[in-house]
Amino acid sequence: MENKRPPLPPFTEETAKQKIQAAEDAWNSKDPERVSLAYTIDTEWRNRSEFLHGREEIKAFLQRKWEKELDYKLKKEYWAHIDNRIAVRFEYEYHDAQGQWFRAYGNENWEFDENGLMRKRYASINDLAINEGDRKFKAV
Repeated sequence: MENKRPPLPPFTEETAKQKIQAAEDAWNSKDPERVSLAYTIDTEWRNRSEFLHGREEIKAFLQRKWEKELDYKLKKEYWAHIDNRIAVRFEYEYHDAQGQWFRAYGNENWEFDENGLMRKRYASINDLAINEGDRKFKAV
């Protein structure tokens, strides 16, 4: 049996925001193992044009992602929720190996199981090349 990941559905606005902050913190760790534990074993993802199934595919995807997206920094924001679903908008910044900075932004729709694990994640993402001086999420 999988562990529970509070807060559990059905979500209130407060608990949805807690779930979003936990996701933001995990993704900013850039630790594929840590991030993957928030998802069901058989989780389904759409990330841009890529369709992923299960934690192992998620871990491999995140490992590849953070090998290419250097100095990654993410911010997620609450959009809406109902029952066991949460919608977020997000922005993140990173640079590639050549030093070109990018800002990615978009929306995610999440669906959770009764244990608070995400079973579905659908992400629509756009990337924009930016100048380093135009970054919003600068290192402290």
